[in-house]
Order: sequence, then C-alpha cells, then structure tokens
Amino acid sequence: MKKKLLLLIFAISIAYLTQSCRETPSDNLLGNREPETNLFLQPDSSGISQQKSRLTVHWWGDDPDGLIIGYYYKWEGIQDNWSFTTQNSIQFSLPIGTVDTNYNFKVTAIDNSGNGKYDNSVIRNGINFGAEPFIDANNNNIYDDGEVYIDVGAIDKTPATLDFPIKNSPPEIEWDDLSILPTVSFPVVTVGWATADIDGDETIININLALNDTLNPVQLKGSVKLVTLRYLSDTEMEILIGGDENDINTEKLQTLRVNDNNRLYIQAKDISGATSPFIPLPDTSQTWFVKKPSGRIVIVDDYEGNITPPTFYSDIFNNLRGGALTGKFDVLDIQTTNLPYPNLTFLHTLKLWDYIFWYSDFTPSLEIASIVTQKFINGGGKIAFSMTFQDSTSNYAFDFPTVQNFLPIDSLGQKKPVGFVFPGANLLKSNQSSVFPALKTSTTVGFVRTFYPSSITTTKIYDLSSSQINGNIAFIDNNKDLFFVGLPLNQCNANPGTVELMFDILFFDEFGYQP
Repeated sequence: MKKKLLLLIFAISIAYLTQSCRETPSDNLLGNREPETNLFLQPDSSGISQQKSRLTVHWWGDDPDGLIIGYYYKWEGIQDNWSFTTQNSIQFSLPIGTVDTNYNFKVTAIDNSGNGKYDNSVIRNGINFGAEPFIDANNNNIYDDGEVYIDVGAIDKTPATLDFPIKNSPPEIEWDDLSILPTVSFPVVTVGWATADIDGDETIININLALNDTLNPVQLKGSVKLVTLRYLSDTEMEILIGGDENDINTEKLQTLRVNDNNRLYIQAKDISGATSPFIPLPDTSQTWFVKKPSGRIVIVDDYEGNITPPTFYSDIFNNLRGGALTGKFDVLDIQTTNLPYPNLTFLHTLKLWDYIFWYSDFTPSLEIASIVTQKFINGGGKIAFSMTFQDSTSNYAFDFPTVQNFLPIDSLGQKKPVGFVFPGANLLKSNQSSVFPALKTSTTVGFVRTFYPSSITTTKIYDLSSSQINGNIAFIDNNKDLFFVGLPLNQCNANPGTVELMFDILFFDEFGYQP
C-alpha cells in the first residue's frame, strides 16, 4: 500500500511539474496528440500460447508531445470498472473455472495534458473511466478541495489489448517428512502432506484419501493437511481431522486389511477437476503390516538397555489367573518402532487398549509419557509404570517437572540416584494391611532413588530397604488407575513368583480387569 501511494504521489508530481512545459503556439494549433499504448507480449497470427492463471503482464506507453503519467487497465468479464496504475507491470491471479478459459486484457496510456481541475468523471472516446485518482487525506472516500489528484489528460483511444488463453495447471501433493510408516504397526497412524498449485493453493478444493483401493477414495476438504486414521473395525478406519477426536470425518475408510499388508494413497483435486497422480505410502518397495490388537491389555516395551527382558513380562501375563490372559494382550516396542507423528499416533494407539503396563530401564521416554498418561486415564484407561530415572548430569537427563506431569510425586526422597543397589534389597509393604507381596531384587540395579508421592492422592505400596538407600519406591493413586514402582520389576523376582502375584493383584483386584 505504501509503495502504491508513493507511485501515485510521484505521478501527480510529474503531472504538475510538466504544466510549465505546455505546447508551443504552433503545437496548440495542431492540438494535443494522444499517447500510444503497447503490451510486452504481442499476439502473432496463431495467438499466444496458453498461460497459467498466475501471470505477469507488461506494458508501456509513448507520447509524442507530452509525458505518460499512468495507465488505465481492465480484465473484460472480471472487472466492471477500469483501474488506474502508475506501474508498467502487475502480477495477476486470474480465477479459473471448471474448464480452460480465455481472458481479454486491455490497457491504455494517459498523458499529462489535464484541464487543471479535479473531474468526478473522466470520459474519453465514449468510455467512462470513473473519477480521477486522488490521495484521500481525510479517508472519507470523497475528493475534497486541496487534496492531491491525478489530472488525467488525453487517453489512448485504441487501448492495447491481448487475449490470454488460461490453462489450468493440475495441483501437486506429497507426503511430508514425518509420514514414514513402520514395517509393522497396530491400526492407528497419523500422516500429513503438503500441497501446491501454481494457479493458487486456494484452488485445491479436495484431498482424496484411499486405503488399498483408489477407485473409491474418501474426499476431504482441500484445506486438510493432516489426519489420524484409527481402527474402527476389522475393515474400517475412522479419520480424525488434524488428529482431533472432536473432528471426525463422516465418511470412513472401508478397505482396512488387519493382519495383512496395507498401503495408503493420496491425491489433490482442484476447482477445475484436475487432479494430481495418486501417491502411495509406503512406496511400492516397502510394506506396512497392520496388526490387529489381541485384547484389552498392552505391554509397552520402553527398555533401551542391553539386558532387555524379552519374555519375562510376556511369560507373567500368559500365566496370570491360570492363563486367563493367554493370547489376550499385545506388546508395543516404542524404542525400536518409529511412529509417524509420535505424539498423536502413540496416544491414539494406546487407546486401542484399556490397560497398560509400561516398563523401562533408566532411559524411559519421559516426554511422551508426560503427554499421553493423563489423556489415557481421562479416557477411562489404567496404567502401571516400572522404571528408574538417570541422574540429571548424565547423558540421559532426568527432568523432574516432566515426571511430575504424569506421576503424582511431591518431591524426591533421594536427590541423586544411588549408583547401584545390590541384589537382596527388599521391597517391603508400606503398611501391613497391604495385599501386595514383598519383593526382593535379584540382580544389581542402577540409578535407584526414592520418592515422596502425594499424600492426598496416592497410597504407598512398597518401601525400599537396603544398606544403601531407604524410602518409598512404589505407590498407587487413590482412583486405582495409576501405579508406579521405581525399579525394573524383572530385577525384583529374587523370590520366584512374587512379581507374578503382584501383577495378579494389581490388574485383577486393584485395576478391576475382567477377562
């Protein structure tokens, strides 16, 4: 706007400066000669080639006996009135319809032979160009005496004109960098994409999303850039726009294949009906196996250490209540599985189940745990954690406020962890009425610290008793939906069967799981 104002002021200044350069008496006898206007592109006998709808048009004017102070231009069929400019080129974005379109552009030069007064109507050669342009100093949209204006002189009676055949360009679409599917996942995934159209991104009106079958895609709005796809049945996935559970698309993807390979496809469509090619995810050289959940319980493997217990917890869950959970739980390894948009995908994946056991060593995924835990509980889920926390001065920084985001801990009992707790350390009942069995460490455990859980919202379960460190090490919240123990339970089974009994009591009696 500022640039246009400066150009207008410059043109007005030129107009006034040249008033002293009026024609000589002999020139006046001949009369003022009109300017001539030219366009940068001139059509040949076959016309100009088709253009894209966003283009720059150039023009210039010549005046044999004066100065060019501006131009009037108009797009026939688009503009009702003529527009004024002091520029010699403008980039236009022309509207495109459902078919290729021809647009006619007209531009005509103005010289400085004005009449010295403001005109509310400029009529030349039978054409009404409207009021003379002016600087509206008081912003009342009306010319007032004293305001600076363009004193329009002669106007080329044969405006330069050019037909522009506008060809609609198809849109483009590509998956974004975070949309990389793992080889195997449960039936939840978040994907995003980027679109572009040289005719203007606003011309993209639909995104076609397909699962395995591109013949019947789901049509989304062109403004959608990200979705979470979530399991609804063995053949259906619902579409959460932007990953938002409050914005679920009416139409579902109907072609899910559980326990089989799947592939996503996406396509952009513009207002003319032109489409981009469908692009697949993963690409044709990769596979995405979608595994159906086996039951209502998931074990989250967040163990990064070299001594990952590959079957310890699976064996326990298979044995609980005489094998009541055999084949009815799943294992989700979040250390080796890279999920697209992990914050969204992981949360919605967890909601496939009602109960979680999340175990780690001293390198738990604290940030993602702090994001998903309360949301999972708010949705009716119950979750148990088993992990330790590394010292904040180490490579694995322990951020206590992050832990407080998902665990009701008031403060740390041991400000820095003990380097090692030897085998034989006891996890004793915090109160004698507790139904949980006592536990004992079976191997050396690193980075152990004690806690002061909230005295208002939690009940203490275990106190650690050893020659190196003492204090509370485990608790359950009073709503019976969150349990935490600050040790890896796979290293607390010195008395065989006690950890299994603890899980039996926790999931069936405290959490209320029913097979």
